[in-house]
Amino acid sequence: MANLNLTIGCWDYDRVQPLMDGRVRPSGIDVTFLNMIVEETFFRMLRNKEFDVSELSMSSYVVSLFKPDRPFVAIPVFPSRFFRHSCIYVNANAGITKPSDLIGKRIGTPEYQMTAPVWIRGILDEHYGVPVDSVTYVTGGEESPNRDEKLKLDLPPNIRVERIGPDQTLAQMLATGEIDALHTARKPSTFDGVTVKRLFEDFVPVEQAYWRETGIFPIMHVIAIRREVYEANRWIAMNLFQAFREAQKLTYEGLQETAALKGMLPWFNAHVEETFAMMGPDFWPYGVERNRQTLETFLRYHHGSGLSPRLLSVDEMFAPETMEEFVI
Repeated sequence: MANLNLTIGCWDYDRVQPLMDGRVRPSGIDVTFLNMIVEETFFRMLRNKEFDVSELSMSSYVVSLFKPDRPFVAIPVFPSRFFRHSCIYVNANAGITKPSDLIGKRIGTPEYQMTAPVWIRGILDEHYGVPVDSVTYVTGGEESPNRDEKLKLDLPPNIRVERIGPDQTLAQMLATGEIDALHTARKPSTFDGVTVKRLFEDFVPVEQAYWRETGIFPIMHVIAIRREVYEANRWIAMNLFQAFREAQKLTYEGLQETAALKGMLPWFNAHVEETFAMMGPDFWPYGVERNRQTLETFLRYHHGSGLSPRLLSVDEMFAPETMEEFVI
């Protein structure tokens, strides 16, 4: 019986490299791996469903679960995680020196439904007393004009969202003071540490303290399968999950190599040892149960941002075949 041919759209992270170069092969599946930056992958998958399997924004995926056709089915593989305290940028002249100063301000965000701003809004609300509906959100392209929301949104009236003009960009507006702050995934090109600064300038200790308090390493992306591909081949959910997990295992092993630097940073091995000591050897877990608290927190933030008409449960997010495994 011939293998099933699947296209996978995903960035070339170290944790998926073994799938790209063929060291790991999903059982019964021949993979065509399409390496793209996340913005392109998300746009093409959400607008046109161009790939069989794709890295996908977790927020966009959750929004899609409320669409009539529910076009995607996710597996609990998380190719991107990121602490986001470092991703709150402010104009130095806006009078923002602490989180509560954001209340009443105009805050840019490339897309309101982006995963990174969902986490940022939730963390600011829950941990710093900045309610989601206490600011005005301004959306549009960060570096190029005319970026639209990839998915149509139906937000409650207490959430104020405005669009920027056809020739404007959020990065430039932050520098000129037309917006006071920016929630984003990418550092804006106008960041100079003087006029455009981070809210949390020494962000690493802040993010480490957040980890120690919550045990949450925020999940940004999932791996999603087009529903019609999944329904025709239900077995691929677990086989893909196992393959992504095996690829990650090889990456973990590489991190512990000390004969030579696996990464180009000069103190790479010291950073690895520090991370293992603080977060444990499996600090980037796949699967549902190890991530249940993180996923529940995100779903709560998503609903609190007005993006989910009801609070989803974690068990509604993933292919049921990936929720448990056999034992001997």
